[in-house]
Amino acid sequence: MEIKEKFNLARVPSILILGVVYVAYVLIGGVVFWKLEGDLGEKDISLLLMNKEKLLSTYTCLDQDGLEEAAQVIRDASKVGLSLKGNGTTDGFWKFTSSAVFAATVVTTIGYGNMSPSSTTGQIFCVFFALFGIPLNMVVLNRVGKYMVVIERKTSDFLERKTGKRSCSRFFVHSVSYLSGALFFFIVPMLVFQLHEGWTYSQAIYYCFITLSTIGFGDFVADSNPDHVYPQWYSVLMASWIFFGLAWLALIINHSIDILEKLNSLVKQWWGGDKQEARESRNRGTELKEQDQVKQPPLT
Repeated sequence: MEIKEKFNLARVPSILILGVVYVAYVLIGGVVFWKLEGDLGEKDISLLLMNKEKLLSTYTCLDQDGLEEAAQVIRDASKVGLSLKGNGTTDGFWKFTSSAVFAATVVTTIGYGNMSPSSTTGQIFCVFFALFGIPLNMVVLNRVGKYMVVIERKTSDFLERKTGKRSCSRFFVHSVSYLSGALFFFIVPMLVFQLHEGWTYSQAIYYCFITLSTIGFGDFVADSNPDHVYPQWYSVLMASWIFFGLAWLALIINHSIDILEKLNSLVKQWWGGDKQEARESRNRGTELKEQDQVKQPPLT
């Protein structure tokens, strides 16, 4: 008995198959991260322990308690944007432009974690701000994504009327949309971040995707280094890039969802295609028979 016939007899629900694929995908990703980062993590821990022993042996007046206090000072300084190289804070994290970018990261659920409200009033306000801001952000992004789809569809229809080739027109429009989006939301920001943040190109691309996908690990955060002096337009550019980049990436993700749905339909047809085709052929035969009976003149 073939595999296809076995699946037809078992009548495996599609949700179960998708669940198995999802769990397998996550587990495979876990194994890959484990193999790629596990050894590096052990090496980093060993190096940190060596540096700790070297620090304690160099500065004999610093004991374990003093080291922990110094580490706490460093954590507190990084949380408020204080540079340990001097006494300046470059206006701190909570200047207006940085606060506006923080508000954008709240409603977009990016949540880097590099800055957060510390006062009780600020924390309560953040809860209600996110409660109403997240749905509002989803509605706005959905509307912007629909406008992007309408622009793509109208452009595709215009080219189709001019050329008479539907598939080529759609492929051309989608390709231009993907390439232009990658240029404006990945390539250009990569160059800007490499210039103003001092990151490598791979780190900048990594930060762009982690931000626009709303994952937001917080290991790389733009406009947050207290040792750098950023121009005034930098935060405005950041907020605009996040908003329109989220809309564009949401459009790409929706296209990916459509592709996965089509693949799911093909798999369902492959597993239960014979019975479905037979049922559809019987239905078509019945419809044709009824149409013939309607078209025939009445008997006298």
